[in-house]
Amino acid sequence: MKIAPSILSADFGNLEKSINLVRNAEWLHIDVMDGHFVPNITIGPIVIKGLRGYTKQVLDTHLMIEDPSKYLNEFIKAGSDRITFHIETTLNPIGVINQIRSAGASVGISIKPSTEVREIADLIPLIDQVLIMSVEPGFGGQEFMPYSLEKIKAISALRDKLNKDLLIVVDGGINQETAAMCKEAGADVLVAGSFVFNSDDPYARIESLR
Repeated sequence: MKIAPSILSADFGNLEKSINLVRNAEWLHIDVMDGHFVPNITIGPIVIKGLRGYTKQVLDTHLMIEDPSKYLNEFIKAGSDRITFHIETTLNPIGVINQIRSAGASVGISIKPSTEVREIADLIPLIDQVLIMSVEPGFGGQEFMPYSLEKIKAISALRDKLNKDLLIVVDGGINQETAAMCKEAGADVLVAGSFVFNSDDPYARIESLR
């Protein structure tokens, strides 16, 4: 199990300090929001470039933006190792997949809570990870939606048939209880924001999830 603290819940007044508190995490999860696809605005490539300068952790960038193909090259140039886009934002997902791959990053597809697994089933052999949103995207601190577990199980079944190297990532409402349920359902990577950063000891919180 990999843990990916979401910097959406970090201290943006001192990101370096926040990242130093979670050095025991394999990945950092970076939510990019444009105020259109989701009702919030966060960061651009310049922040990722800054993060890349003081960490060697995997930068897992989640593009919650309209028209991801227009901007993804800039995020990869800034230092993103993995790029995840939403299936709901494009009519040409294979084109976006190929663009990310050719730019040198690993490829992920995310689905919102209202999107069915069948919408991405044919794309499973082409990608490296699926990000299942277990809350409505846009804001941190929301409660885990239990029916997300069925989606994890469905993706896990597709992985067995179509892409055994696929990683299943779960984002939203992760704590010790929901982490255990996600692991049992087949998850490989847990994105945790407020549970990790809104504590006196983020390092210990990560270890508790493991």
